[in-house]
Amino acid sequence: GQISRKVVVATRNPDATDTGVAITAGKAPGRTGNRVFSVLSFGAGIFIMIVLALVTIFLFRDSFPAFVADQAQLDEDVSFMRGKSFLSYAAPLIFGTLLSSLIALAVAVPLSIAVALFISHFAPRRLAQGLGYLVDLLAAIPSVVYGLWGFLWLVPLMNPIYQWLTTHLGFIPLFADYQAPAKNIMTASLVLAVMILPIITATVREVFLQTPTLHEEASLALGATRYEMVRQAVLPFARSGIISASMLGLGRALGETMAVLMIMSSGLFINLKILAPGQHQTIAANIASQFREAFGLSREVLLATGLVLFVITFLVNSLARWIIARRAEFSGAN
Repeated sequence: GQISRKVVVATRNPDATDTGVAITAGKAPGRTGNRVFSVLSFGAGIFIMIVLALVTIFLFRDSFPAFVADQAQLDEDVSFMRGKSFLSYAAPLIFGTLLSSLIALAVAVPLSIAVALFISHFAPRRLAQGLGYLVDLLAAIPSVVYGLWGFLWLVPLMNPIYQWLTTHLGFIPLFADYQAPAKNIMTASLVLAVMILPIITATVREVFLQTPTLHEEASLALGATRYEMVRQAVLPFARSGIISASMLGLGRALGETMAVLMIMSSGLFINLKILAPGQHQTIAANIASQFREAFGLSREVLLATGLVLFVITFLVNSLARWIIARRAEFSGAN
């Protein structure tokens, strides 16, 4: 009719005023906002890189004297090294850091996967929401509170358990030479496990919830039980996410300071006596305990151990990204 003719005519023969309005409308809405957003996003990315570069430069610059100092200087200026070279001083700290973090990871990962599976696939909706809130709340508790909990409650609780292990399994080096109180690397690792549990659980839970529904329904339609469906559909899909979550937890455990410092009696030994007190120490806890009185070369030695911890954390995260990329490439993912 006439309406359609008018629309066609207006479309075929726009006047100059309409064209100008159309061009202005095309330019105005969003280009300024897009540019501002792009600049802010780019600036945020550059800011992160600058901060990382500044931290790296600071650690390398201030710790360099510790690497080039001779043994005479170390013996004279660094009392807490007890006549050791930097390598022989740092090696037990590296060992204690890795040992405590790996024990914590071995305890936390299975529990986190189980809790995440229950929340995402088995619990009723209201219960799942409540448990999800509790998990998020655990992640917000300060580390000093975990340290107090471990020192005042977990240490006395673990004493009879450790005593039984030493009495009956003391011939195994892991359980040898226990002495009360239970201020050893095992207790510290249990506290670390509780601390990294919410981080791993929250991440794995979100990965489980992203499992394609069609995969789950297809598995159930073929006669699989809920357990078989989880094993065949959910866990294979979430494998890379579980690795990522575990590495996040490991990064938290590697750098934890206050809880370890409050619970574990320190020692600079390389052994697997996880129940014996005074055997191990972590890099972060050692820096916290020594840094206040440190000056000169002593301070630079502690910064050098901090650089070692920085490198370890960087390597752990790089390894995690490499594993995830390899699995994605193997599975044909983009």
